Amino acid sequence: MGYSLSAYVWPVVLLVGSNLFMTLAWYGHLKYPGKPLAIVILASWGIAFFEYCLQVPANRWGHAVYSAPQLKGMQEVITLLVFAAFSTTYLGESLKWNHWAGFALIVVAAVLIAWK
Repeated sequence: MGYSLSAYVWPVVLLVGSNLFMTLAWYGHLKYPGKPLAIVILASWGIAFFEYCLQVPANRWGHAVYSAPQLKGMQEVITLLVFAAFSTTYLGESLKWNHWAGFALIVVAAVLIAWK
């Protein structure tokens, strides 16, 4: 069965969007350590709602052209890229060589997962 290019691209675009929300929900509060934990949890849940609104269709539609392990591998690489940008730009925490080396090993794992 042939699929259009958009069938391969849209899941990736949606996964990038969902990761932006996920990273903000998981790590955005670190910039505000004085905020009450209950408020931070509620805010994170609210942000995570939008993550799920993108992530679920990404995996549902993506599964038509990618296997579940391939989608998970993509998710991990996208997560690393989004997190690296977020950490340096929003949190002001640069990544060291060992972080990059660890991330590279995860990318190698994702490539092995995607290998047909």
